[in-house]
Amino acid sequence: MGQLIVGPFNRVEGDLEIRLDIAEGRVSAARINSPLYRGFERMLPGKDPRDALTIVPRICGICSISQSAAAARALAMAVGEVPEPQGERMAALIHAVENVSDHLTHFNLFFMPDFTRPQYQARGWYDRAVARFTAMEGSALKRAVEARAGLMHVLGLMAGKWPHTLAIQPGGVTRAPSERDRLRILASLTAFRRYLEDTVFGAAVEDFAALSSVPALMGWQGGDAGLFLRIAADLNLADLGCGSGRYLSFGAYPLEGGHGFAPGIWDSGAQPLDIAAISEDLSHSWMLGPAAHPAQGVTDPDEDMRDTAYSWCKAPRLAGRTMETGALARQVIDGHPLALDLVRDGGGGVLARVAGRLLELARSQVLMEDLARGIVPEARFMAGPLKISDGIGEGLVEAARGALGHWLRIEGGRIASYQIVAPTTWNFSPRDAGGVPGPVEAALEGLVVQPGETTPLSVQHVVRSFDPCMVCTVH
Repeated sequence: MGQLIVGPFNRVEGDLEIRLDIAEGRVSAARINSPLYRGFERMLPGKDPRDALTIVPRICGICSISQSAAAARALAMAVGEVPEPQGERMAALIHAVENVSDHLTHFNLFFMPDFTRPQYQARGWYDRAVARFTAMEGSALKRAVEARAGLMHVLGLMAGKWPHTLAIQPGGVTRAPSERDRLRILASLTAFRRYLEDTVFGAAVEDFAALSSVPALMGWQGGDAGLFLRIAADLNLADLGCGSGRYLSFGAYPLEGGHGFAPGIWDSGAQPLDIAAISEDLSHSWMLGPAAHPAQGVTDPDEDMRDTAYSWCKAPRLAGRTMETGALARQVIDGHPLALDLVRDGGGGVLARVAGRLLELARSQVLMEDLARGIVPEARFMAGPLKISDGIGEGLVEAARGALGHWLRIEGGRIASYQIVAPTTWNFSPRDAGGVPGPVEAALEGLVVQPGETTPLSVQHVVRSFDPCMVCTVH
């Protein structure tokens, strides 16, 4: 048996190192190290609870609105604030714009460039992949960046800036849109729809969203999605990096009448989500203390970095089980027929995760347009003023990469405890006390490692299919 250290990874947010045990040309075990400790949870105790709205978005520069939304909801619950329905609608739209932008960046700049590597030059699709996705040069990349910038005009109008906006508050949003703003938002969304339909899907987003089976998906030929599906079929990405088949979603875009995408879990069928069943195991983390629910948890770093641990990432579990989270999880739990077919015989692999993001891109476009059309400029968009009181709150949202939770306790008008579980903490967790590997560690087992490979392509495809944000992981 040999061992291979893979890392650092390029095109990944933050630092990541993976130790692979290799036996007979395959990965027999994987251990994922999040090697950077940041400690945001230790910065917050003692501060005014409203300071969290400024501090926690700085955890990450690419999903800062997700952190804002989670912090605002945790603070609202703790002090008994109820956001205005129209403010909640606008917060959902602002959040959706960020998540869609993340999906676009992942597909074009993080994931697809791996197929331009020389190892694939004998494949029939290689020349087209090189022309579209070569880093810094591919024609798809420039167009994606332009479309993303156009979509983010919505954030300029309603969030003031991105990243690190203060627009989302416990009572709603800070700016009430005018009718002119509503029309400008719809114009930006129309332009983004045109990009999706001309470039990404090669057809109406509703047509892609209407796909209901894997055979129908694999028959799709339009746009860059069609190129990806051709590559996926040729390389059998459906069977690469399969997961446990257990999925978690806190529910995306909470609104007065429900969620844009439903909350729940999937484990051989849809099940309700029991938040009380979450615990964070520290047995293989450089953290001190017992396993605990985040509301009772602590972040106490092990400065000695004991030998029995190997990561600064905690190991969240739901009723003792690992859970995969992300766009695929959201679409499965929301009950979309294509997503359900992608995971029908077990945990979906690389194809399922990337197809889940493409499906969510199409569905989110329709959702964003519905949210924008429902803006009522004459309505109230912010409750308040906010009155700080002692209390306990949790903020559960869905970032692009999956379930994000903030747990807050206020005592004497100050933050007494603040704990965060990020999506990549779920997916890239280390082993727990029972030796059970985290979702990505398990998905890497069995991958082929070619002779002479120092950074195996199969490993890169699987890791990037989860789209890790390691700075959020070690918040």
